[in-house]
Amino acid sequence: MARSADLKPDGEPMARFRSYLHGGTSSLVSTLPTLVVFPVYKTVFRQQIHNTPVHQAVGQLYKEGPVKLYRGVAPPLLMRTLNGTLLFGLQDTIHHQLSESPQNAVPASALPALAGFGAGIVEAVVFAPFERVQNVLQNGQNDRQLPSLKSVLVRLKAQRMSSGFYRAFLPIAARNTLGSSLYFGLKGPVCAVVAGQGLSPVASSFISGALTSMAISLALYPLSVLVANMQAQVGAEVKGVLACWRLLWRSRHRSLALLYRGGSLVILRSCITWGITTAIYDLQKK
Repeated sequence: MARSADLKPDGEPMARFRSYLHGGTSSLVSTLPTLVVFPVYKTVFRQQIHNTPVHQAVGQLYKEGPVKLYRGVAPPLLMRTLNGTLLFGLQDTIHHQLSESPQNAVPASALPALAGFGAGIVEAVVFAPFERVQNVLQNGQNDRQLPSLKSVLVRLKAQRMSSGFYRAFLPIAARNTLGSSLYFGLKGPVCAVVAGQGLSPVASSFISGALTSMAISLALYPLSVLVANMQAQVGAEVKGVLACWRLLWRSRHRSLALLYRGGSLVILRSCITWGITTAIYDLQKK
């Protein structure tokens, strides 16, 4: 027993490193669907910003032509891969530290969610600038004054952090921390229930990831719409979160149906990407 305790610390750094590696690998594979369905994502973004029906959003993209169709695809591809590496690795590291703490008063069943909350905070700090650049590039109204990625970076760098790269940080932090907590807190129990129906481990992981992400996307979609609207413009009057929310709510005529316009496509994409990510990560971990 003493010998096992002596050997344990030597293997812990490698175990933590593998969590980062597995998270990055699974997220990298899941970027392939992101690349394929990016036009769908861009259609949803236009619906979120301009509150237009899907056929009008598709018409806008068609008029802009195929060259601009994939404008803004680089940030989400890079962000998706790095996001998985950081999110899964940090969550595993924080979870391990919490579980080893002798003064830990949190129930063991709540530790994955608590660790996910901590990972979500770091995720928001690291990736908020990526999301800001992505939303500026995808807004067709910025094509003339900001025609390239370099021009966007230069423009945002010249502004204050709160109105430049870290515009809409508070709703991003709220969305990411809540989303990460729910994902890591629910995927294990959901996977156990699904596996109890006789499905294979890979199928159980995929379904648990898909169902968990569907619930999270449905609950937090309004925050994503708020972030997109706050980040899409550059140089406009800077309003606070509450003022932007009131403006968004009025622009949707105080209708949840209009607020969730485009949400079905986002939820479907999230189910596929997170189902794949969860299945590959769990498979590598086992």
